[in-house]
Amino acid sequence: MPHAPIAASAGAAPTGAAAPARPGPLRLQDVCLTLAGRPLVRLDREIASGEVLTVMGASGSGKSSLLLALAGFVRPPFALAGRILLGARDLTGAPPQERRMGLMFQAPLLFPHMSVGENLLFGLTGGGSRADRRRQVEAALADAGLEGFADRSPDTLSGGQQSRVALLRVLLSQPQALLLDEPFSALDAGTRDGIRRLVFTAARSAGLPVVLVTHDPQDAAAAGGPVITLEG
Repeated sequence: MPHAPIAASAGAAPTGAAAPARPGPLRLQDVCLTLAGRPLVRLDREIASGEVLTVMGASGSGKSSLLLALAGFVRPPFALAGRILLGARDLTGAPPQERRMGLMFQAPLLFPHMSVGENLLFGLTGGGSRADRRRQVEAALADAGLEGFADRSPDTLSGGQQSRVALLRVLLSQPQALLLDEPFSALDAGTRDGIRRLVFTAARSAGLPVVLVTHDPQDAAAAGGPVITLEG
């Protein structure tokens, strides 16, 4: 399974378009997530481009809620205070669609009524002709070891193949950061190792700051970055 080329293909700009700017660090300045007024998570940290911050903790400690809050999905009784900066952009208060943060969950969440290629075209940003966009999708699939899969239905894919397609869809949207909510936990052990390497290599190649939520110490070890543990 190829690893590094996936980021280059997925992050390529359409023909005639400028290449996307290299992401900057993700800075969380005095961030405090509260639940019904009770402090749940406090963070003051910078995640460098290409670095993975692993967040561990028991169920109910606020790990997944933190990711959703960083992505801009905060609803009562939750509230978020502090500042969120990504590169030169201040995202504090920005709506989710303006944050350019890619989210991956435990389930791949592919659209079952769309082919693999249509799922990836849905994530693809920027202009370009239909033929150019199709070429980008096919190149990304080939780099991920999925050449010829564009017309396949998601329900014909293995768990590992679905995870690769989900990663490609995120990368084709040209995010400036990755937020990962236990994306490896539903995979079998052999597939999990390969998908972990693929995700982390792609993030480092693209220079994306990453926040990974997990309960698995092996995920943290593979990520190779700092680890914080939330109290339950």
